[in-house]
Amino acid sequence: MGTVENSREFEFIQGLTAELSSKELIFPTSLNATMRIRHALNDPDISNDSVARIVSAEPVLSAQILRLSNSAAKNPSGKRISDLKNATMLLGFAVVRNAAITVGMKQLMEHKSSGKSSQLIEGLWNRSLRVAVLSQVIAKNLSKLSPDKAMVAGLLHDIGKFYILNRAHHYQDLFVSEKAIWELVDQWHASIGAAILENWEIDDDIRVAVMDHLSSEMALTNKPGLTDIVATANFLDAHFVEDNLSEINWNTIPVALQNLRLDLEKCGTLLIETKIELDSIIQAIS
Repeated sequence: MGTVENSREFEFIQGLTAELSSKELIFPTSLNATMRIRHALNDPDISNDSVARIVSAEPVLSAQILRLSNSAAKNPSGKRISDLKNATMLLGFAVVRNAAITVGMKQLMEHKSSGKSSQLIEGLWNRSLRVAVLSQVIAKNLSKLSPDKAMVAGLLHDIGKFYILNRAHHYQDLFVSEKAIWELVDQWHASIGAAILENWEIDDDIRVAVMDHLSSEMALTNKPGLTDIVATANFLDAHFVEDNLSEINWNTIPVALQNLRLDLEKCGTLLIETKIELDSIIQAIS
């Protein structure tokens, strides 16, 4: 039986890999968020900062806005754009709104999951948004890297999980339990996510952060990078949710946290700022 299951899992991954060659790859994350974003963008007098904040709530839309802002048609100067504020400013409100409508419609057409699968994906969206804001706040306070770019990296760090979960409904007999689904997701999501971002032409350092943020071989450094920031945000998220920073063993913290010279006091400050920023994004799309 194990051999049959392994064969089916391999067939499933092969199918995903074949689909990844499509440059028009669009799949649902949170359909509720997508619909709220479309509604929020109906205001013709909305500010660019508000547009960027609203777009930042949806991983696939964010990636598509970045990709569009770096296309030859929209960016003839060729100057690379890697944050949503500059991307939305370059494209203008009308283009961003049309992109949101297009992505939303494609997501609706692709949406076939229901019940438990939808709950898993919605929970994953909430977590991605938290990690995105955590990444932004960490970059702002503890590094010289762009907070907006760090936010994009955090938002996209689990993009492979969304894709795998959305395709799993084709193989319902393979995933007989939630545990079986997550075992495969945990094994493959980083490499699948990196492949998705490569096809979407997202910056290499963001793709590397997605691929390596869970690596056990990160090096100690005096110059923390994007991977350190995303890895730290990913680690702190559970403590953000449970509000239990005091339970962290600071003698055995991951290398990424050491590189950022984090301690309990700094983490407490970061989480307070994160809650404020997260509330502002949720309010923007309410």
